[in-house]
Amino acid sequence: MNGTYLNDWHHLRTNLLRVSGWLRFEINALLEPFGITQPQFNILRILRGQHGHAISTQEIRERMIDSKMSDTSRLVDRLAAKALVTKTPSTADKRLVDVVISAQGLAVLSEIDTKMTALDNLFKTITAEEAQALNNLLDKLSMGVTA
Repeated sequence: MNGTYLNDWHHLRTNLLRVSGWLRFEINALLEPFGITQPQFNILRILRGQHGHAISTQEIRERMIDSKMSDTSRLVDRLAAKALVTKTPSTADKRLVDVVISAQGLAVLSEIDTKMTALDNLFKTITAEEAQALNNLLDKLSMGVTA
């Protein structure tokens, strides 16, 4: 451990912040030509995973990476304005809106996926086994955060 860190956890926190900032910057740069933000990208990926089945904005909010976002409805409105999703009033609860990804939204995601492969390749400085071990550790850490 370098003398500039108080302890291993301080070093870990610093590394996580550094890598997180770098990754957010890279993803923002990748998404910019598509005119969508990271939270909007997250919503499109959630909807793609629904395989054409509608879900409410409330359920989207619960599944988002940054689940503390309160403006899910506005994010969905922006995606609908770009014809990337469709919205309909919920039949189960009139206060909610059901959302489905459109064919255009799927096409945009497909195009983004090809560009994400190049970003994923930057992580190949570690082996698949190291990536799996790191994922296991981060999953363990995230369980403590969400508990």
